[in-house]
Amino acid sequence: WTVGGPRVSQRFTPASTAKVPHTLLAFETGAVSGPGEVFEWDGTERWLASWNEDMDFATAFQRSAVWVYQIVVPRIGAERLSAGLEAFDYGNAEIGGPEALTRYWLDGPLAISAAEQVAFLSRLARRTLPLSARTYELAVPMMQLEGGPGWVMYGKTGWKSVAGEMDIGWFVGWVEQAGGEAPGTYVFALNMDMPGGAGDAPKRRAGAEAALREIGALPERVSGP
Repeated sequence: WTVGGPRVSQRFTPASTAKVPHTLLAFETGAVSGPGEVFEWDGTERWLASWNEDMDFATAFQRSAVWVYQIVVPRIGAERLSAGLEAFDYGNAEIGGPEALTRYWLDGPLAISAAEQVAFLSRLARRTLPLSARTYELAVPMMQLEGGPGWVMYGKTGWKSVAGEMDIGWFVGWVEQAGGEAPGTYVFALNMDMPGGAGDAPKRRAGAEAALREIGALPERVSGP
C-alpha cells in the first residue's frame, strides 16, 4: 500500500531513523558491548532535557540521543560504516568525508527513500540482513515501541532539519501481529513535510498508525505519542 506518488521513491536525509542501522552495526562490529553499556554525559546542556544525563545504549535509542550516537558512529569507523550500509542497501549508503562522520545522517550526504526504508526494514524483520544472531538478539528488543496481546510494534522516529530546507518528519518500523483481522508482519515508512515545526511532531506516528489501522494491521486502541 502506498500514498504519495513519486515521493515514495524520493530520497531524504534519514535523520534519527538511521539509528536503526547504526545500532545494528554497533553490535555487529563490537563498537558497543550491549544495550546496557553506559555513556557518560559530558555536561553540555542540550535542547532536550532527557539527553542531559548519563544513559545506557538502549535508553539512548529510545530517547533518540544524538550525542551518544556521535560517540558510537566514529567507533564503528568509516570503512565498516560504508560496507555495512552498502550491504544493507540503505539508500545511497554515502557517509561523506571525515568531517561528516558525526553528522552525515543528519545533514547528508546519506539519503534514503520511504520505499528503500521498507526494503531495508523488511530484511531486518525477517532477519535476513548479513548479521549475527547475537546482533538481532541485542538490537531488536531495543526497537520495541509498544505491544499487546498478539502484537508488537517496532520503530523509530526521525526529524530532518537542515537550514534553508523544509523540515521532514519520519516514522519507520514494523508491526508483528499474530492474531486480529489480518495477522502477519507489516513494514512501514512515512515521511512528510513539517512546515509547523516541532508542534507537528505527533503527526508522524499518528499518520502511520492510521494507515496501519485502516488495513487491520494495528488494534484500534493503540495510541502513541
